[in-house]
Amino acid sequence: MSDTRGVRGEAPGAKQGGAWEAYRSSGVDIDAGERAVELMRASVAATRRPEVIGGLGGFASAMAVPPGMREPVLVSSTDGVGTKTAIAMALGRYTTIGHDLVAMCADDLVCAGAEPLFFLDYIAVGRVYPERVAEIVGSIAEGCGLAGCSLIGGETAEHPGLMKPDDFDLAGFCVGVVERDRLLDGTAARAGDALIGIGSSGLHSNGFSLVRRILAEAEVPLDEGYAELVGRILGPATQPESETLTLSLGEVLLTPTRIYAKAILSLRRRLDSAGSDLRGVSHITGGGLPGNVPRVLPEGLAARVNPAAWPMPSIMRLIGALGSLSEAELRSTFNGGLGMVCVVPAEAVKTAISSLDEDGLTAWQVGQVVAIDALGARYSES
Repeated sequence: MSDTRGVRGEAPGAKQGGAWEAYRSSGVDIDAGERAVELMRASVAATRRPEVIGGLGGFASAMAVPPGMREPVLVSSTDGVGTKTAIAMALGRYTTIGHDLVAMCADDLVCAGAEPLFFLDYIAVGRVYPERVAEIVGSIAEGCGLAGCSLIGGETAEHPGLMKPDDFDLAGFCVGVVERDRLLDGTAARAGDALIGIGSSGLHSNGFSLVRRILAEAEVPLDEGYAELVGRILGPATQPESETLTLSLGEVLLTPTRIYAKAILSLRRRLDSAGSDLRGVSHITGGGLPGNVPRVLPEGLAARVNPAAWPMPSIMRLIGALGSLSEAELRSTFNGGLGMVCVVPAEAVKTAISSLDEDGLTAWQVGQVVAIDALGARYSES
């Protein structure tokens, strides 16, 4: 693992009285960093793939391309978690936020048809609390396991004086591989193809600045019971998802971003076996459905989506009601209840939905690929 997962910070160039003493008392804590490394060692080791070369402690990380590939192409993606970290800090819960980080990168990779190989993270903290850092890295490692990649490197950087002691931020990047002739590049879709939407686990990791502002203006506390809040705001006829009945609002907001990578790769293999193909995959992140689905379609084609084809999660409808947002605005700001949208031939709809069901994912045919209309819209709803 690169840089030994130690603590990095800026040390003063000269020992100058009070400034030096202040630095020693409140600056970078090397001992805490080393303890954090030891606490996370087992969770990192659990993600090791056979292609990994070397181990924890080097200045850089190395990994071989899987053997047997004819013309491998490396694909990379980088992202962060955004202000969802503020919810984690407010609740003092750090065991799921790493799933979000991995999902935002690995689920982008699979849109190109790539299998995630390895992941590196960057954690910036105001002060190193070893157990907390280990929890965060442990959740990143769990996410890597769900994506099928190795956590082979990382950095924990302590920023005293710049960040408050309890503050933290996350970023990371993932690298995957795909045969050149299997690369999904947004050119394969055809008019008449079906759009298959895969259910999200909630808000995922986008739009939390807006969420936090809406909750603050509505004066809704994070510790309020979620089921009671849904009943109060959306009405007693609205039933929240069963898995949320005992949770607080904050806990529901921290529901991690679903990691789809393995299921999408399995979907492609099953479509291949059925004599069909996967023609495009869109990860629904910032910009929602209108901003992301057209990205996997060639020029001259558009997505026509039927919002009545799938349910919107209660957390999204709740935020919409509190912020006076329409359902169309929710679909263009958040994911609208779909974490991924896949493009498949019309005759492969049943195979695709069955494949995703085998991997525990709920999916629907949510629309189709059509020729761009006279208005030139790349996305429309019917």
